[in-house]
Amino acid sequence: MEGFQLRLTDQRTHLILRWSTPDAESLLEEARSKGGSGAQLRSLGARIPVPDAAKNIARFVMRRILPMRERKRRAALIAALEEVAYQTEKCVARGFDASTTIFNIALFLLIAERDIQAAKIDALTHPDPWHRSLNARIILLTVHGRDMDKVAGQKLKRALETIKAPDAMKAEAVEALRAIRKAQRKAEGEFEFLRNATIAHRDPDAMAQYRAITQLEEMKVLSLAAEFYDAADTFINLLPKIMLQSSSFPSVLAQFSNRDAKHALPRT
Repeated sequence: MEGFQLRLTDQRTHLILRWSTPDAESLLEEARSKGGSGAQLRSLGARIPVPDAAKNIARFVMRRILPMRERKRRAALIAALEEVAYQTEKCVARGFDASTTIFNIALFLLIAERDIQAAKIDALTHPDPWHRSLNARIILLTVHGRDMDKVAGQKLKRALETIKAPDAMKAEAVEALRAIRKAQRKAEGEFEFLRNATIAHRDPDAMAQYRAITQLEEMKVLSLAAEFYDAADTFINLLPKIMLQSSSFPSVLAQFSNRDAKHALPRT
């Protein structure tokens, strides 16, 4: 299998390992530098076919590289979650429905990102195939199970109108949510049976469950998760501009007026 190339890709990390006779030794050296035993890896490569050997070595290397590369991303994501949750609570307490809607959507997406981030390394690199499959199915359920129409839809449209968002900002927000729905429709089209049979519900046909679990291609799920990630990030990155707009005097005045109208006592 000279010239065989394996690309293992998570959302933000790309590692290409080339397996060919001249490069095998350098690949083993790289794996050893990450804490592995060269003798064990040579033995592994001798016992199994070259593609499987390359995949296992790639996972071995990435299992040591990805946690380091994900550390900053995880810390930033946790900090963003805490801040957005805090701001959401503040908006609820003030009775600012428009700002609450916007922050709630951001929090909804950040929770999904955090779930995916927590599962993706094991889905990509865990040595146990069943463990990889389970984490991939958790990611699939996270992407598939987000009902954006319940948290966005007309609520977001009204919120953007209330804060006097310019047309360009409205278009960006709508496009980001459209991309999220596109990823979800893709999940429905390609993985509906897998989701229903093996994670969201359990198919009474155990053999159907078993086949779906063991034949799952984790990389397809991670590719789908990457699309969801990118679309969610587009909306979250838009959040500072939206909140700056919501803090303008006309926007604050409109939200105060809406709150007062909502809580006004009925006339007798």
